[in-house]
Amino acid sequence: TIKLDKDPIIEYLNSNVTMLKWMISEGYGDERTIKRRIAAMEAWLENPQLMEADKDAQYFKVFDIDLEKITEPILCCPNDPDDAKTLTEIGTTKIDEVFIGSCMTNIGHFRAAGELLRGFVGGTLPTRLWVAPPTKMDEAQLTKEGFYSIYGKVGARTEMPGCSLCMGNQARVEAGASVVSTSTRNFPNRLGQGANVYLASAELAAVSAIMGRLPTKDEYMEANSALVEKRDSTYIYLNFDQYEQYSSKAGTVEIDEDVKTTAKKNYSDFIR
Repeated sequence: TIKLDKDPIIEYLNSNVTMLKWMISEGYGDERTIKRRIAAMEAWLENPQLMEADKDAQYFKVFDIDLEKITEPILCCPNDPDDAKTLTEIGTTKIDEVFIGSCMTNIGHFRAAGELLRGFVGGTLPTRLWVAPPTKMDEAQLTKEGFYSIYGKVGARTEMPGCSLCMGNQARVEAGASVVSTSTRNFPNRLGQGANVYLASAELAAVSAIMGRLPTKDEYMEANSALVEKRDSTYIYLNFDQYEQYSSKAGTVEIDEDVKTTAKKNYSDFIR
């Protein structure tokens, strides 16, 4: 069991409770199923308990990773998510297309990519850049903050929020293309027939889109330094409970007493 901190989980669940209640107010179904999920989360929030390993637990193998030794981006190479190498080990490989999207790329990463692309507004990207946020709520917030304007000005193709290239059945890169993607899988032919796909961060993806190749370590670090001063305003989660347009509508949704009672009993039985 991975030992987690309660605070970020509480933050995440409070946001999700608001989001799910907002979804009910917007007519999403199945309402009763969503309410059961809300009730389960609220039951945990009333008495947050986390699983953790026994103090005398024994492990088959222990991996110690010294994060101070990781001094540059690590990518997963074509076409195997287990084939991880540093930027320096790979070299300045030519890149044809870049995909910034997938459910694991949160709104902060889209902001970071936008900030890096901001300096290229007015130019012509040497790559084909795809941008697809995971949800329409991310899309709306990024549009409000002006990032969709940046994507458009640099010539990015903005896809409908959702899986897009990550799933590989809604859009495809060109056959045989070399690609940088922020998705979590790069199995053969997933993003495009014969495509060679590197998995990387949104920041590295943006720099690669601008340069038309993988940057050197120094080039990447120089570009990324522009984000340091804006870090606090860039890497912020879309916490729905902190946005009035979601929390106000969520406040109109009530969870049935029988649903709450069942959720509390199930949780109590689980942690007993």
